[in-house]
Amino acid sequence: MTPSSPNVRKAAILLMSLPEEQATQIISRLEPKQLEAVSIEIARTAAFSGEEQESVIQEFARSNPVALTGRTGGLDVARALVEGALGKNATATLESVRQSIEALPFGFLQKVDSQNLLTFIIDEHPQTIALILCHVPPAQAADIISGLPPERQLSVIRRVATMSQTSPDIIKEVEDGLEHRMASVMSQQFETSGGVSSVAEILNVTDRATERSLLENLAQEDPELVDEIRRLMFVFEDTNKLGDRDIQTLLKNVENSQWAMALKGASEELKDKILQNMSKRAADLLREEIEYLGPVRLSNVEQVQQQIVDVIRRLEDAGEITTHADEEEEQFVQ
Repeated sequence: MTPSSPNVRKAAILLMSLPEEQATQIISRLEPKQLEAVSIEIARTAAFSGEEQESVIQEFARSNPVALTGRTGGLDVARALVEGALGKNATATLESVRQSIEALPFGFLQKVDSQNLLTFIIDEHPQTIALILCHVPPAQAADIISGLPPERQLSVIRRVATMSQTSPDIIKEVEDGLEHRMASVMSQQFETSGGVSSVAEILNVTDRATERSLLENLAQEDPELVDEIRRLMFVFEDTNKLGDRDIQTLLKNVENSQWAMALKGASEELKDKILQNMSKRAADLLREEIEYLGPVRLSNVEQVQQQIVDVIRRLEDAGEITTHADEEEEQFVQ
């Protein structure tokens, strides 16, 4: 299939930049051939950059700048717009769009996850990998490049850069071979199961002795995996489950500046829990510091929250606090 004209691509990007209802109103006014051409372009556009989006929109509305972040297209987006514009009469256009997309070289890869594709092509010759990357969306190609060993990344990129014309027979041969090998993957629907989060959920409800024993033994083989599990076992908002005695111990080990940042993204319930375990003067100072911070980046808040979680886990390992929510607070006798 020949590349679309620049104007068709601009029209597609403009429509994808609009709310679906407005885009549908516009696309419904197009001639059938125009609608089909724009729909095909939307379907074949996996993503586009904010820069390209801005350039297109500025041609239509230079006096009305907006914040642009890039959007995604794809067959589902095209289908929604066509169905919204044509209603019951959408079948023929949708079939043309579908056939056009499937006719693209390596069009079947539109439905394949980047990680699955990488698994199948990582051991291929760099020239073969380069050929495949030239026929997938840039975002998917970037994922594949990132997953290759460093020495192969350079070899593949060099071949992509120097590739010009390729025989249709060679493209077809590589495409058929890859599609045949990936047939089992494409015909299956995978369900997410297992993983680090499952281990964290299991250990969260085991007794403390079993949890400690398992993690200590696993840490001898893979300490980084243990760190990942433990971080999922206890998130910052779980601090609210700690008893007052444990909160007070935690307060002694965390700076006020850290609490100010961390509590910016916390629930009111957790904020109250922390403030109630401080002296009135300290609580007032912390409230002032939170207000003084003003708007902050979510990533910065999450980073400090994780630092506090790490302190909690360290205190738990030392036996100074317990994070097990189902355990009653230990009773003390005089």
